[in-house]
Amino acid sequence: MNNFESFIQGTTPVVVEFYADWNEACKRMEPVLQEVKEIAGERATTLRLDFDKDQQIANQYGLYMVPSVAIFKEGYMIWHKNGISAAHEILEHLMLEIK
Repeated sequence: MNNFESFIQGTTPVVVEFYADWNEACKRMEPVLQEVKEIAGERATTLRLDFDKDQQIANQYGLYMVPSVAIFKEGYMIWHKNGISAAHEILEHLMLEIK
């Protein structure tokens, strides 16, 4: 993604999943991210980045495995987790930023 840095600069939190098509755990994260998107609505943005294609971005933020989920706000990564995450866990951290 060419404009990732500008995309995460806003005051609206951005939930990013770094995934790979070949990874089974990433496939299980798809409905989780959809649930987060539905619950957060316009208060947050969700984005999936292909780890293989956007590895430079993942490496820049110290994310070296898939799936990895991160929340960005105002240009900073404010939370992340490697591995499978539950929607309620992501939403818990996201809601702290939405207020």
